[in-house]
Amino acid sequence: MEKILAPGLHIVATPIGNLGDLSLRGAETLRNADRILAEDTRVTAKLLAHIGAKVPMTRYDDHSSDAQRDAIVARLGEQAIALVSDAGTPLISDPGYKLVRAARSAGHEVRTVPGPCAAIAGLSVSGLPTDRFLFLGFLPAKAKARMDAIAEVAAVRATLVVYESGPRLSDTLLALSTLLGEREAAVARELTKLHEECITGTVPELAKRWAGSAPKGEIVIMIGPPPEVAEAGDDELDAALDDALSRLSPSRAAAAVAEHLGVPRKRAYARALERSRH
Repeated sequence: MEKILAPGLHIVATPIGNLGDLSLRGAETLRNADRILAEDTRVTAKLLAHIGAKVPMTRYDDHSSDAQRDAIVARLGEQAIALVSDAGTPLISDPGYKLVRAARSAGHEVRTVPGPCAAIAGLSVSGLPTDRFLFLGFLPAKAKARMDAIAEVAAVRATLVVYESGPRLSDTLLALSTLLGEREAAVARELTKLHEECITGTVPELAKRWAGSAPKGEIVIMIGPPPEVAEAGDDELDAALDDALSRLSPSRAAAAVAEHLGVPRKRAYARALERSRH
């Protein structure tokens, strides 16, 4: 016997390609929901047919109005409503956070049914550091905005994760190569599907591989963190401080040198005080 779902909003992760990746709990939730909110009801209809579920659906996406959202929230006290995206975990580069926020503000239960996520799946096969990563979603389509977005995170000491489409892959890799240089990277495509692949190399190598091409499928680009830079030694630090102290106070000299050499400000200031006394 199927369980009866408690009223509230149920966030259900769906497969990113292989229908076998839908969890048992995810299937049970979708079968027993009073209504399903979907980005594209035609896509979700295929999933429901796969699990033998017949549940009314309502389209919910970035273009849904405030009035539509309010109407959904008004039903959460009595109905179990499931939110799905076309593929993967809802709200990860997909619409939904405003609905979750509104449901919580109204005092309704919001439950998660976790499962597939392309960003996590890509990281798991990339061979890049995963102890710290920054998810950027889709970069801007316009060239200048895209370059600005990359420059903003270029120094972040974490693996960067970017979603991209086939037609834009070449331009995005070129922009990443221009700003990030010889970092280790990976491009994962068609994850969990028949033609799944994860190609690794430096960013310039991957940019050259896909130059001018537009591969099919959903794509995850992952770029490793910037290389470790050796901290300046005492001789280099002292020379820089001596030069700065000829023009600036110890505190200002320490701040300028610390930023220039990438050393801790406390270390630079302590050395600056010592040098200034001599």
